[in-house]
Amino acid sequence: MACAIPLFLVDEPPVGPCLMDPAVAAEAELVAQLQQGSEAAFRTLVERYQDRIYRVVLSLLRSPEEAEDVAQEVFVEVHQTISRFRGEAGLSTWLYRLATSRALKNLRRARAKKRFAYFTSLLGFGNEVLHEAPTHAHPLALLEGQQQLGLLLEHIARLPDQQQVAFTLRHEQELSYEQIAAVLNTTVPAVESLLFRARKTLRTRLQPHFRHD
Repeated sequence: MACAIPLFLVDEPPVGPCLMDPAVAAEAELVAQLQQGSEAAFRTLVERYQDRIYRVVLSLLRSPEEAEDVAQEVFVEVHQTISRFRGEAGLSTWLYRLATSRALKNLRRARAKKRFAYFTSLLGFGNEVLHEAPTHAHPLALLEGQQQLGLLLEHIARLPDQQQVAFTLRHEQELSYEQIAAVLNTTVPAVESLLFRARKTLRTRLQPHFRHD
């Protein structure tokens, strides 16, 4: 059964500049403690950000087990490289950047493995084509109907990498345009363009499956 097209597929104006985060000083202190090797500070970091990092990785990979592994890898990398953090971007921006980078690397590796398995199966080597992971409990599950959710996730996953990340950070993590630009190391106009093209592509592909009320 079709449902009304989701509101986040409708073009929207960019939000205004973000206000200064009142926790900037506290974040700077946390970074300083991390760089001094404080295990208590590292535990604070994990407790503060683990859910957000897990959710953004899960949104890209759609596999809870794989997302959990990647999220753990992100914090291991933070622990090993925090001494090189210079604060050119905020701590959360840096974490999102690490998380999306690792998630996209896993996606590319999975796609390459899938292509290899397909071609070797054609040659009679006994390999089976890999299957997509089943739909999991996803933040977009409020969308009416599991069938529509699965369809939407499938088409989001088919977007080019940068569009997929921008769309996920905007509509699932609710980051501002400025924050997304920092994560992707690009400009706000470039983020606007990525989101415009992502929404346009999704509307075109999903239009036959949704109706306007």
